[in-house]
Amino acid sequence: MSQSPLISQQQQSDTQASLLPPVTEETINRAIEGIAYARDRHANEMIRQALLSQETVAEGGSERKISGELRRRVLRTLIHALFRVKVEFPEQIPTTPALVVANHLNHIDPFLLLSELPAHPYYHILGDARTLYNQWWKRQFLRLAKGVIPIERVWKEELAVIEAAKAGRDDLTELATNIQKYVPQGNSIETLRRVDRIAQNIFARGEGIILFPEGRLGNLEGQLSVPLKRGAAIYALRSGVPILPVALIGTQDLYFRKQLTVRIGKPLVFPQSSRPKAQESQKATDELEAALIELLPKDYREPEEPKLLNHFLNHMFW
Repeated sequence: MSQSPLISQQQQSDTQASLLPPVTEETINRAIEGIAYARDRHANEMIRQALLSQETVAEGGSERKISGELRRRVLRTLIHALFRVKVEFPEQIPTTPALVVANHLNHIDPFLLLSELPAHPYYHILGDARTLYNQWWKRQFLRLAKGVIPIERVWKEELAVIEAAKAGRDDLTELATNIQKYVPQGNSIETLRRVDRIAQNIFARGEGIILFPEGRLGNLEGQLSVPLKRGAAIYALRSGVPILPVALIGTQDLYFRKQLTVRIGKPLVFPQSSRPKAQESQKATDELEAALIELLPKDYREPEEPKLLNHFLNHMFW
């Protein structure tokens, strides 16, 4: 017997609430930062230009960007100077376009992946707009490198503040109101279709995409925030490209010379479907979820070693 929509929605709400961080001073400050980023004219203009550039290419235009090899070399030099990086099972990375799908623990994750994936095919990042453009060095690098599909969404810290305000935290009412006023939701049908058109064009011209189906940063190493968003499955089904599951291990808490592991899974291949049905995309999502869980460590423990530059490095990629 199937669940009623009301029960299903309530369960989803309960699941979301259980994934939200506690409302601490750090959570509140992060939400305040988020509003500032959402109102930053310079960042908003870069987000607009990034989407416009992607659409121009999709319509047959050209885009000036640095080569995938140079982008990889710059990121690899930076990240390998700060951390020890281990890549497991790199032979499983397809040489053809793929949708690279990983768990998400830190804002370093897309840059780490770009530093370790092959330069060809060229990979684009489908990620949170505000955290991709919130730091001056990210803005400068991405202005040159391009290859970004920015999506707008509400952060988990902002959701936590909103829920706390609804639950009676009067001191958070104004902050919650400003979040709802200034932070874009990014979930309109027009926006979703726009991103889908861009994604399909990228695959059609022989390039790949990196995305994080949890939809927000996870809270713990070795754990996947479920349920996963179905966007990855839909993009893969419609384009016919394989999904490459990747586990990122050690990125949740950064410090100098920490070992970060990129564990590559076996590609998942599904029959192409231009109009995938809900059950098809859910089946593919379930297979992806199982593959990611299998790749994640079952008993991760933080190394017992000095955490040099811990605060600096976590906020460098924040």
